[in-house]
Amino acid sequence: MSEQILEIAASDETGKLGIMHLKRYLDKSLLKRMGLLQSGAFHEEWITDTTVLKVLGIGLEQAMVYVYHNTPSFDRFENWIIETGGMPDADTVAQFNRLLTEGHVEDDKDLGQEDVLNGDDLDFWEQNGYVIIRNAISKEASDQTVELICDHLGIKRYDANTWYNEHPSRQGIMVQFFQHPLLAQNRRSPKIKRAFEQLWQRTDIWVNTDRVGFNPPENLRQPFQGPRLHWDVSIRQPIPFGTQGILYLADTAENQGAFTLVPGFQHKIGDWLKSLPEGADPRKENLYALGPKPIAANAGDFILWHQALPHGSSPNTSALPRFVQYINYEPADQKEDSVWL
Repeated sequence: MSEQILEIAASDETGKLGIMHLKRYLDKSLLKRMGLLQSGAFHEEWITDTTVLKVLGIGLEQAMVYVYHNTPSFDRFENWIIETGGMPDADTVAQFNRLLTEGHVEDDKDLGQEDVLNGDDLDFWEQNGYVIIRNAISKEASDQTVELICDHLGIKRYDANTWYNEHPSRQGIMVQFFQHPLLAQNRRSPKIKRAFEQLWQRTDIWVNTDRVGFNPPENLRQPFQGPRLHWDVSIRQPIPFGTQGILYLADTAENQGAFTLVPGFQHKIGDWLKSLPEGADPRKENLYALGPKPIAANAGDFILWHQALPHGSSPNTSALPRFVQYINYEPADQKEDSVWL
């Protein structure tokens, strides 16, 4: 940009996309880019910042990287959004704008949908902090998505000689691949959305635009890259309710880099933290001593878990890669702790 931004737009200021808060988000991002905002500034707007990107079908990391490398004008930023995610759905934009002006807004279209989680599922969730939604997408859709990822990475699903080729989209087992009609279709799976609605006990929840994952069998060239057991949230007590999810795109055995978590730890984390020696860093403790469980499941199955559970990937000692897609829904008034523990 030719000149620094010294003021931050109001949330109701819009551009050609007609969506509120986007210009404010860009202004704040540019000020952070220039080192003109203190760490933690505008923390209370973080969920609104992430929600506006969800509405636009843009990944959070995508937006951060683009702004950091390009310091765009607002007009250029909107053009990039259109080029990257397409024109946003007008009804969804209107719903988001109503959220900012009117507060809590339910999605009437989803009221009365048939439940996906039955009583046993909900009891299992309450006890273990996770649940598996079987056949959340079809086997055909799973296979098509695997082929999409393979085409994007320039690999062949069953040819191990291609699995370890370098690609700019690969970051460990994560693949920086966000936009495609198939990926969007998977995110909109009625089963997945309804399961989230049941757990959140509300319908005004917003889906993120997250990445996919490719985890080939480890070898000397590519040992286990993690991520190991961790949390993606501050664990200062009490941890607010929050969800995360992963969609298996291929049958995944326990030894195939399966997603791993510590069942039921949402009920134990408070006492565990109190039991640690004074000054201990909980994140540097041996989380594998807590009893992690690798989750085997089939193509099209979706694993949904409570954010208080330690979770991560696991070493792939099988003969086949793991293919996944990360999906989460949450409301725009979700709270995040301003203190990171």
